[in-house]
Amino acid sequence: MLDIETFDNSRGGNVAYKALAHPVAAERLARLAALLNQRGRVAIYDPGGMAPTLLALCPHFDVEGVYVHDSGVVGHLRGKYPARPLTELPHAPVRTVLIAGFDAHRLTARVAPLVPSGASVLTLDEVKLPANWLTNTVRYLDALNFATNFVFYRDDGHFGTRLTTVNYWSAYGAREVKLLVRLYDMSGCVLADWEQDAPAGAGGIILDSAEVRRRFGLPPFIGQLFLHAVGAAGHDIIKYALDTYSTDGGESLSCTHDSNAWPADNYAGLPAPLPRERVILWLQNSHAQPIPAGAMALRQMGTDEPAPIPEAIPAFATVGLDVSRVLPELRWPSQLELLARRYVVRPRYEVTRGDRTRIAHMNVARNDLQPDPGIKTLSSQMGRGFILPFPVLPRTAYRTTILPTPMSSGTLDMPLRVDIFAPDGVKIADHYLGLSPRGGCRPLDLDAVLGVAVLEDGGHAELVYDFRDGGDADGWMHAVFRYELRTTGHIAESSFGAHIFNTIMTYKNEPQSYGGPPPGLSTKLFLRLGVGTLESFCVLIYPASAPWHPYSATELELHSGAGKLLASKAIQIACSGSTSFCISQHFERDALRSAGEGGYVLIKDATCRLFGFHGLDDRAGRFSFDHMFGF
Repeated sequence: MLDIETFDNSRGGNVAYKALAHPVAAERLARLAALLNQRGRVAIYDPGGMAPTLLALCPHFDVEGVYVHDSGVVGHLRGKYPARPLTELPHAPVRTVLIAGFDAHRLTARVAPLVPSGASVLTLDEVKLPANWLTNTVRYLDALNFATNFVFYRDDGHFGTRLTTVNYWSAYGAREVKLLVRLYDMSGCVLADWEQDAPAGAGGIILDSAEVRRRFGLPPFIGQLFLHAVGAAGHDIIKYALDTYSTDGGESLSCTHDSNAWPADNYAGLPAPLPRERVILWLQNSHAQPIPAGAMALRQMGTDEPAPIPEAIPAFATVGLDVSRVLPELRWPSQLELLARRYVVRPRYEVTRGDRTRIAHMNVARNDLQPDPGIKTLSSQMGRGFILPFPVLPRTAYRTTILPTPMSSGTLDMPLRVDIFAPDGVKIADHYLGLSPRGGCRPLDLDAVLGVAVLEDGGHAELVYDFRDGGDADGWMHAVFRYELRTTGHIAESSFGAHIFNTIMTYKNEPQSYGGPPPGLSTKLFLRLGVGTLESFCVLIYPASAPWHPYSATELELHSGAGKLLASKAIQIACSGSTSFCISQHFERDALRSAGEGGYVLIKDATCRLFGFHGLDDRAGRFSFDHMFGF
């Protein structure tokens, strides 16, 4: 396990981790370590517990010892060093005392009497980002100074990638926003660095790999982008939609959600291949230190036997791992967990069948949850409690399959039922999935529940807990949703987790909100426009754990790439219902043309929280589909 603190569900993200892991800071840390080591050994004063993360991300310091002022932690490990009392510092045979903290000027003065004779004192201010990379120049460890993310990115002669997002920070008061972008190749070498100004106001932002490759005269590449937003407000994560498309005339088209900027212990939701399929897990090293061979592992869901990943991954490098090399006997519907041990952000996986490739992402598997008996006895105000909504695409055209996925180390069984709803909110069927053991979840093809002619225009379904045969629940219910076009066999898949939706009463931190504390009874979703012959389509679901407003009050706002509002359309969605549409059904072609490059639709509702999926369709047998992002 990499000894770093990243994200904690009770406290949020650890800004100090981002400050030390940032690629520019990592370069400065390496130079600082080299300089100090030339002088002699280094004593580290660790006033706030930052030393383990510092030494994990930069193990090059020649450390004599780690010193603390908290007597209660003396003797506890800080990294691999037992913490020593600060009173012993004067006797340390060192030339440098490094205070493991930012903006620590006052501490420098306070420890001056304890500094060994002839030693100098430095702080981590030596590795701060340049001022032009900062949003808040007064308080360095402000989360908005580290509004970052990683992107799986390639333009390799077969596939291109297109990142689309919007300057959503402008809605929170941001004035001038720019993206600082670094492109790494597969080996972790920097191919390009550049700045890109975001449009004033709520304008669209596009990073297309073909344009990047032309601009910098690059050869074919597979790798990752590192994004850093300066001038952000309201959100310290860069959210985006990522389209992967064929550039060699192939049949592939996929879209995925953002990466989630925090490396996690474990990820789950990786389906094993069907016969004649190949599953590649794309692993992006998120740090300036190499990942040793065997440091990460795959494990079949429901077993305790990890299979080490044999590849070492250099700093910021990308590796495509064929999962059958590690676990050759596994086949769908078996699932795999990635024991990532905090080395990588949420990875993508790529499934190839014949000449079609689809890409989806794994999800963070939590290790801080245990079964919650309160979920079985939720008050009547919570209605059906936790629900996981997902689209049912038009049945005559698409096959819909769902595979429940344990997404917590504490999940030992999954007592589940699927409820199926027509667009008007009427429940038309349900199917009890039984009490599935951790490693025994089975897929449900809705063809086994519904006739093909039922929901010929689509609808949605919801996974819910059903305790008729016992079992436990922790609220972190997930599933993989697989959609197959019956005519061509083209597949898209997505995954997500459960929430309590649209109840004014709250349970712990539910219903969640995109901004502020719960209850989260509002919507702001981003829907990108199509490109060329690809048309954008959307499924909006109005899930409700308990009865809420009979209909939504949803606004579709068409914005230009510069952020100008061009047109709007009011629609209503029935409670527990859904709607599916192509953008051209609601906006005139002239208006869509006027939206131009970077144009988008903002989906807003102040009365309820909607859950959305979006995709692209070429009307010739290719489509993409994944959940939308909100802000």
